[in-house]
Amino acid sequence: MNNINDLLTIQEVANRLKVTPQYARKLIKEEKLTATRIGTQWVINPDDLDMYISKYDVSIEPDDHARISTDIPEIVALSFFSGAMGLDIGMRKGGIPAILACEFNKYCRMTIAENEPDMALIGDINKYEPEQILELAKLPPDRKVDVIFGGPPCQAFSTAGARRALDDERGNVFLRYIKVVEEIRPTYVVIENVRGLLSAPYPYNDVSTPIKGGALCVILDRLKAAGYTISFELYNAANFGAPQIRERVVMIGKLGNEKVSYLSPTHDENGSYELEPWQTLRDAVSDIEDKEQHYIEFPEKRLKFYRMLTEGQYWKDLPPEAQEEAMGAKLKLGGGKTGFFRRLSFNRPSPTLVTDPTMPATDLCHPIADRPLSVEEYARIQGFPDDWKICGPIKEQYRQIGNAVPIRLGEAIAKTILADMKGEVLPQIPDFSYSRYKNTSDISWRIAMDEKLKKARAEQENEQLSLSFD
Repeated sequence: MNNINDLLTIQEVANRLKVTPQYARKLIKEEKLTATRIGTQWVINPDDLDMYISKYDVSIEPDDHARISTDIPEIVALSFFSGAMGLDIGMRKGGIPAILACEFNKYCRMTIAENEPDMALIGDINKYEPEQILELAKLPPDRKVDVIFGGPPCQAFSTAGARRALDDERGNVFLRYIKVVEEIRPTYVVIENVRGLLSAPYPYNDVSTPIKGGALCVILDRLKAAGYTISFELYNAANFGAPQIRERVVMIGKLGNEKVSYLSPTHDENGSYELEPWQTLRDAVSDIEDKEQHYIEFPEKRLKFYRMLTEGQYWKDLPPEAQEEAMGAKLKLGGGKTGFFRRLSFNRPSPTLVTDPTMPATDLCHPIADRPLSVEEYARIQGFPDDWKICGPIKEQYRQIGNAVPIRLGEAIAKTILADMKGEVLPQIPDFSYSRYKNTSDISWRIAMDEKLKKARAEQENEQLSLSFD
């Protein structure tokens, strides 16, 4: 490119790479980026910049931007905490495509921009007012939003976390999501979250100490005050066609006094209720096993034990003399420790995908190969299309896919909402077990929660009486 007007300055390169000018000069000094000195100024050929980006696999976060199209879809939906867009893909397959995505993580944003360039993209939910969100979605003032859906960050509510719930900064983002719903007032709101949301502790009303389930009480009160009637349940994604045991809370709120029905299962573990049997790992990945796979490695010190195990086995199937060496101090831990040295079975659904398949307590080892599940196998298990590009380094790809909502679960949510829009109810099975746990629906959970609150109030009152006599 010979035209000097096409050459880039240090500042322009820095802007494109989203780095400081000082860092851009450092790249030139280290001869990673080719530049030419003209007078007192360094200039860079755009082709050389592209070569640097390609050679070093540089990840550039996309800017927030408005939707490109001005067409208004029949159903208007907005997506929040979109991640790698598992829920979005499922909702779209079920008939509810989103026109705006909200995501803070750099690599997820790259994934969104790569696969959905027409979609509006915003970052920090705290930085946008409802009017700005609707403007970037290119919605006219008189067009109502039909659906808002998303999975607010789950760390603060996870059963594996510290249970800081709404006191945690990430927990407050959950409340910001509800605030957006209160202000935009879509007809339907969807909240997807981990099982721990049902028992996340938080002080509630006159109960001054944190009580399990208190966080959800606060959330439900806010939505009810905004005019929504809520239904929720803990759903195993395997019951909707996902080849994975993954249990997630799905809440659907509807403006007004009518409640949306529960999701309609399409599969059952044993094919009961005239449903299809669960999909297996083999169903998900058998046709890609002979293709190139990308994966991280197990440490050699653990691989030697995997080589002693066959499909479907775990640490207890190791020879007795090898169990103590393999497990070390973990051997004395309570519980079944079923995630340690776990080779998966082709004939069963995958266990819940995690953000790293090599973590010792949640190993996801291939049934026959001496490696963890690959990124490609992860994507198939979650239901991502084969042409869906997950951006970023391989560990970030695992994290994005592992955090995603199974596409088949998202599709079931959309179909349930669409049926409700039409005044229909999808087939319900009264005695169907949606998950392994009890008291997980809006009805059974509320009954159990009221008992907890009654007991907590009595204990608090007794404690206050006891203190008054001291």
